[in-house]
Amino acid sequence: MLTAKAYPNPEGAAMAGRQTFRVPGNVSGFVQSYSLSQPLELGALRPSRLSLAERGLDSSQLALAEIRLALLSGVRRGWYEALRRREEISILTENLRLVEELRKRIQVRVEVGEAGRLELLRADTEVVTARNALNRGRLSYLTTLSQLRAAIGMTPDADLNPEGALEAPGPLPPLETLRRETLDKHPALALGRAEVRRAEARLVYEKAQKRPQPSVVAQVDVPPDVPIYRFGVNVPLPFWNRREGPIAEAVADIRLKQSITQSRQLLLLSGLETAYGRYQTATQQLQAYEEGVLLEAEAALRGAELAYQLGERGILEVLDAQRTLRTVRLDFLNAQYDRQASLVDLDELRAVEPQK
Repeated sequence: MLTAKAYPNPEGAAMAGRQTFRVPGNVSGFVQSYSLSQPLELGALRPSRLSLAERGLDSSQLALAEIRLALLSGVRRGWYEALRRREEISILTENLRLVEELRKRIQVRVEVGEAGRLELLRADTEVVTARNALNRGRLSYLTTLSQLRAAIGMTPDADLNPEGALEAPGPLPPLETLRRETLDKHPALALGRAEVRRAEARLVYEKAQKRPQPSVVAQVDVPPDVPIYRFGVNVPLPFWNRREGPIAEAVADIRLKQSITQSRQLLLLSGLETAYGRYQTATQQLQAYEEGVLLEAEAALRGAELAYQLGERGILEVLDAQRTLRTVRLDFLNAQYDRQASLVDLDELRAVEPQK
């Protein structure tokens, strides 16, 4: 805005020399010449330049809003990812505890001769597998915390302990309502429309520059005898360059900005539908886990352990049931995170910022 409001600077010139006359009556001597010219801005040139600067300011503010929305959404995703990894560590820790207890019971049975050493070897293998999975989970948690610190702007050595839970959100509005919110509120679409207006303002500015802008000139010549004063106007003549190229570029830029805006709208609506579908799918998966799958996996493990103690089943059935329960719990946790992550995506696409 400061640049657009600035007036053109005047131009000054000074020349000096010597004149010599051989004709009687003329005076020879030192000659000085000074001139000052001030360019003028007539017609729509200055208003169109100010309008173009205002459109640029609007675009910059909307670009800032888009970056802010993306940053806050990224922080939310990192936060829920940290909660997910921490809960994953809890599940893997519990799985390791159960496998170690099972291994101890098998060792006792091997020592008293009720089971073969092969079963103890299988249990040892399962303990190693569970411990490695726990170590990987801890490493993933540390990596997630590091990424979250970077997103928040914390130093690498700062203490960060995310608190919260992957709780079930409330019901979502219909998809058509979400579409209207996206079209009305998302800063990327508002930025696209602002860029179109900016390109249109540039076209007006380029057309305004077709009009010749004169300059007022004042000049004084100081010969040895009598000074000479002159006043006039300089007007550029648009014979060869009538700004056809810049005007054509501005017209093409309008079409480009319109196409970019349409493309953004299609991408946002497509992402909205995808996130909405992910949310619905994750909700259905969680409902299936809560209503039966999780309980069935826990009951299957208890039944396999009881049957093993009674000698009706081998250790492989117990280990399979334990792995199944671990997988079901992790899948349940991942479904919780997927539902929360899709909700964050929906909020970002609707331009809904998190509440403090």
